Amino acid sequence: MSLSSPSAPSSPRDAVVAALRAAGCVFAEDEAELILSTARTPAERDAMVARRVAGHPLELVVGWAEFRGLRITVEPGVFVPRRRTEFLVEQALAHAPHASVVVDLCCGSGAVGAALAAALGAVELHAADIDPAAVRCARANVAAHGGHTHHGDLFEALPGRLRGRVDILAANVPYVPTDEVPLLPAEARDHEPRTALDGGGDGLDVLRRVAAGAPEWLAPGGILLVETSERQTPAAVEAFARAGLTVRPAEDEERNAHVVLGTRVR
Repeated sequence: MSLSSPSAPSSPRDAVVAALRAAGCVFAEDEAELILSTARTPAERDAMVARRVAGHPLELVVGWAEFRGLRITVEPGVFVPRRRTEFLVEQALAHAPHASVVVDLCCGSGAVGAALAAALGAVELHAADIDPAAVRCARANVAAHGGHTHHGDLFEALPGRLRGRVDILAANVPYVPTDEVPLLPAEARDHEPRTALDGGGDGLDVLRRVAAGAPEWLAPGGILLVETSERQTPAAVEAFARAGLTVRPAEDEERNAHVVLGTRVR
């Protein structure tokens, strides 16, 4: 898509806004500013606009997402961090403000781990995911915080020396029921890995596995935090309680964010 033609709007910004608005982008002006501030050349700008017009998520177009004031690198094929997940980070910081060992499980881009480390200061940070592309992306985002990345299925990915030492175990697990994945917005359905979205029949398959395994890895008083939906919260609370964790749900109505917290009894 070339934005330079005799009939084009008077400025590159106007041309980008017009192209995005025609494609149905609700916040065309804001998106245009991001593209223009990120693109290094007119050709790169045009390529970004073409990808956005074709339906690619804006964060994947520009290569980063803002998360709790951090610029998180995101790459094609990697789950894009959601702003509502900032609530999970806030809950972790409120309940474990002196944490020294942090694990970001099902880490995706590593945004949660990076945000926790940025707020806590000197911590031992580990991020793990079953998707190699996510692990590569997370490595770039946690490196500035001295973080370590691991590839594997949930706790199997973690070094054994972490057993019984984890103060914050943040797990932004997939929680969309399988039958509802086709109903997701095209940006997620077509451009993000299914393993980061599909949580099984009722959406809680991975959550239950994480809850069951967490007590072995948590330090006394350590906390597990998992994001879920409002209607799934009662079943998620039950899974945490079954694992022997002291459990409570939390929600932020403004961001439509729901988090279940479970603490290992001291």
